[in-house]
Amino acid sequence: MKTLKYLLEKEFKQILRDSFMPKIIFLVPALQLLILPFAANFEMRNINIGIIDHDRSVVSQQLVNKVLSTGYFRLSNVSATYQEGIRYVESNVADILLEIPAGFESSFATAQPKEPLIAANAVNGTKGGMGSAYLTGIIREYLAERSPQEAVRPAPIAATYLFNDNLSYKNFMVPGIIAMLISIIGGALSALNVVREKEKGTMEQMNVTPVPKALFILSKLTPFWIIGFILLSIGVLISWAVYGLLPAGNLLVIYLFTAVYMIAFTGFGLAISNVSNTQTQAMFTAFFFIIVFALMSGQFTPVSSMPQWAQHVTVFNPLRYFVDVMRMIYLKGAHLSDLAGQFGIVCIFAVGFNILALIGYRKTEG
Repeated sequence: MKTLKYLLEKEFKQILRDSFMPKIIFLVPALQLLILPFAANFEMRNINIGIIDHDRSVVSQQLVNKVLSTGYFRLSNVSATYQEGIRYVESNVADILLEIPAGFESSFATAQPKEPLIAANAVNGTKGGMGSAYLTGIIREYLAERSPQEAVRPAPIAATYLFNDNLSYKNFMVPGIIAMLISIIGGALSALNVVREKEKGTMEQMNVTPVPKALFILSKLTPFWIIGFILLSIGVLISWAVYGLLPAGNLLVIYLFTAVYMIAFTGFGLAISNVSNTQTQAMFTAFFFIIVFALMSGQFTPVSSMPQWAQHVTVFNPLRYFVDVMRMIYLKGAHLSDLAGQFGIVCIFAVGFNILALIGYRKTEG
């Protein structure tokens, strides 16, 4: 135990001696958690819309006002013809066109009112698709309100939103971002750990000491395991203070899962560190895997929406399970029994990655 104590003391001194390292560890994740939930938002707002009104009636103007009042669209131009409106789309002034046909107002006296035309710029498929969907829904709602055939209107549907009552996208993103930041810091910094000793020349001195391989790996893993808890606490505080978000479930379950997850991910970083010869090599290798893990974690794109082959690949992604667990606890109030599957898989990752770290550390016995 004394040997482990001295090794841990050495590791913490190395971390704190570097004045820049604590800033990276604590300040950068805090700033990212304050910025990313506002930037990483897939709700479409301020879509530039061009209007082509051939009817020029009170009813057509009411439709335009209804579209603009939703907050999803902002008026970019008014054109006299469809060809003129398309030129605005081609020059990126407008993202979507709404063409109201002549006789739009008078058609409401008939059983089939004329429907406006929607033309969307689909270069950005997400903006084009969602913008068209928003606009279609607004127009259909307006046509239903103006329709004289009250008897054929569908009955109103009462919708109940479970787990996220106000449909806030930040509530969905923040738990996942906390998981990502813990993974990035823990994985990247632990990947640099052993390599830094190699470059400084102190690794040869450690190799000839009687310190067992397992004890050496444990001393390298423990500081970043503790740092992971500190980052999680900072993330929980920021999500509460800035976004008013508190876990619906037990906070201790988050810490328990994080404890196992950090053993797995720091072991992954140490495995990279053991087989890398320079810090640059270790950093690029770590970020290659971390970027793949992040993109295939379900944080930005639901796993169910990925191709079938990609869904199979995500089974081997530890970050996928951490993001899933954070959202289940924060939004659904999941209990430990509900997370038994994810917990078991992460335990397997923890054992596997640390075995790789042990195998990768080539120690010369003294």
